[in-house]
Amino acid sequence: MMDSAASSQKSESAQPREAANAILIRPAENSDAPMLAELMTQLGYPTRTAEMEMRLDTILKHPGYRTFVAVIDGRVSGMIGTAVMLSHEHNSPSGRILALVVSEKARGRGVGRALLAAAEADFAARNIRRLALNTRFHREEAHLFYEKLGYNKNGFRFVKELGPLAD
Repeated sequence: MMDSAASSQKSESAQPREAANAILIRPAENSDAPMLAELMTQLGYPTRTAEMEMRLDTILKHPGYRTFVAVIDGRVSGMIGTAVMLSHEHNSPSGRILALVVSEKARGRGVGRALLAAAEADFAARNIRRLALNTRFHREEAHLFYEKLGYNKNGFRFVKELGPLAD
């Protein structure tokens, strides 16, 4: 018969644990706003926590949008934002990757690949079969990353700012 200390140690070691440096993908929560603001800033879109809180408040409630985060050692280390869109060109909805960013400290560790795989699995579960994304011309490493994962270049994006917001 085992003594209680040995029994306790055995049951503790039998508990599943997140391995060091393991990547956990989960849906984003409002409490992730500070880290998501930091990630958007790293991506080149300066964002204050209060701004991200407002954005998340709307995005997380919208049924066509999903946001997933990658967590390593208890810290949000990346995010991906997606949307389902209807189009005039196709009969079925398409998936859109709106944002994908990995913390500068976590790059090269498979975080982007894990986030993209989670988003693709989520789209597939909703019977979405066509995905698209935009990336800026100067992000050549990102272009190679997407191409390596089966994404093909098929056009250009044009942007025009329409001026100040209406009151």
